[in-house]
Amino acid sequence: MSTAAPGTADPSATNTMATTKIQARALVRASGGPRYAVALAVDALGTGLLRPFLLLYGVMVLRLPASATGIAMTAGMVVALVCMPAVGRWLDRGARSTVVAASMLVRVLGVALLLATPTGNVWLFATAALFLGIGNQAWPAAHAALVATVSHGRERDAALAGGRALRNAGLGAGALLATVCLAGGTTALQALAVVTGLAYLAAAALAWSVHVHAHPAATPAKDRADEPAPRMRTLLAANVIYVFCLNVPEIALPLVLVTQLHASPVWSAAIFVANTVLVVTLQVPVTVLMSRFSRRTVLTLAGVVLAASYLGFLAATSLGHGWGAPAVATVSVVCTIGEIIYAGSATALVTALAPAHVLGRALARFQFSTGFGLAVSPAVITALASRGSAALWGSLAAATLLSASAVATEKDQGTRLNRARAGR
Repeated sequence: MSTAAPGTADPSATNTMATTKIQARALVRASGGPRYAVALAVDALGTGLLRPFLLLYGVMVLRLPASATGIAMTAGMVVALVCMPAVGRWLDRGARSTVVAASMLVRVLGVALLLATPTGNVWLFATAALFLGIGNQAWPAAHAALVATVSHGRERDAALAGGRALRNAGLGAGALLATVCLAGGTTALQALAVVTGLAYLAAAALAWSVHVHAHPAATPAKDRADEPAPRMRTLLAANVIYVFCLNVPEIALPLVLVTQLHASPVWSAAIFVANTVLVVTLQVPVTVLMSRFSRRTVLTLAGVVLAASYLGFLAATSLGHGWGAPAVATVSVVCTIGEIIYAGSATALVTALAPAHVLGRALARFQFSTGFGLAVSPAVITALASRGSAALWGSLAAATLLSASAVATEKDQGTRLNRARAGR
């Protein structure tokens, strides 16, 4: 299937996803088709098998120090961001399913290196982590570009949300299966790595077989001159703060529950499971429900909801041992709703702002801000938590509200261009 660039779509086309009624077939079709949906599910399942336990692989199988393993993993994620400009240029030449498949294949190489790493070799482990990181950083931009090519308008927003829900379901299922298998010790971890590599390989073959390709040449040269690449500096800077919400259930809440409230680790596990279930079940319905508002308004609302949840966590932790853990678990639902609203509007806003011929570079810059935020947030969260609940949650709330305010007041480049054209 070869598809024209999103900028060539008829803006008056019927938007089947703009209503609160969700049609599964239309959603799958708008997401790239059944084969591509299977590719996403297989890729997510494989990722869930290994990614949460990569640190354990380094420590248990390769006998590396935990600190060295963590540094290698973080370095891999950060250095992998260097590939994003090249990914953006590749996408702007029209590649779509090929880039998605490549992001999966590079992770196959990462898994192969991981399996070939001898005991105690931190450098080869770091190289494997780098290739895994490149695939993990490149995939979101490539996936969003593919979806933006086969669907348009609010239908595209719902398709992006559906992809996220499917991916979270696969990640959760993979992590659950891996947790059960961990009783097998180091042999089980090695087996999980093998299965992960095979899953990535199968997913890459399925994704490539879809054959989605955009035609940047379809955009008239005059329109290209009139539509420069949006800088989106405010949006990208705000996104670095927004994306902290993705690490709250995995890092901030377990840290607070165990070290400050002295609660059972069961609470952290329950919150993580609830977060996954809510994202899987609510991501598409909430995104469709919010489609009656502008994407920028929805993204601003997400910041307000997230900031309110951070203040809720501050109040919950003040209850101390006993009521503190249940209160934190309750507030985590609000935080997850904020995360869902954010995830359903942020990438959609970028795809709506970017002209077709620079969509790849716009998505690559957005993923750079996302990857950077995810990379620095663990260090920032742990540093703030060491200074107490007020420092942690107060700082996150203030920074998120400031980001939401900046998003709300930023003027879209397309709006300025339209006004300039009207004045000619």
